[in-house]
Amino acid sequence: MATPLRSLSRAPVFVRLANTLIPALLRLGMPLDNMILLTVAGRKTGQPRTTPVGLFKLDGRRYLFSTFGEVNWVRNLRAAGQALLTRGRGREAVSALELSPEAAAPILQGVFAPYLASPIGRMFAQAWYGVSPHSSASDFIAAARRHPVFALHPS
Repeated sequence: MATPLRSLSRAPVFVRLANTLIPALLRLGMPLDNMILLTVAGRKTGQPRTTPVGLFKLDGRRYLFSTFGEVNWVRNLRAAGQALLTRGRGREAVSALELSPEAAAPILQGVFAPYLASPIGRMFAQAWYGVSPHSSASDFIAAARRHPVFALHPS
């Protein structure tokens, strides 16, 4: 198994800096690959908290992966169980169910298959998730333990 380059629980500085610009672009409706705004009630304050996240699709279903592990949006979504997805004028209320690492592993593997086939995608997957084209099912389970995965359903 490839080892991830960073410890998790906080996004790196360059991501936090980009996250100051990305929400404005998404609110304008700019297509930024799979990026979308996630708004969820704060677990302590109940106040809405918005952050850009990657929305992944596999077999007609939608998922959120936490690239940076146990970050605030993960803890908030885990507590609230529901959120609002926004891009441009489009808004959708969703419920979110956190998957067990065993259930999440094949989803990670399926979503990452095209990324692992490209040099840049492979570099990203290896650096942040610790997986490669040669990773085993147990490697993807280990990645899912470090990177919570949520299945989304319309509310």
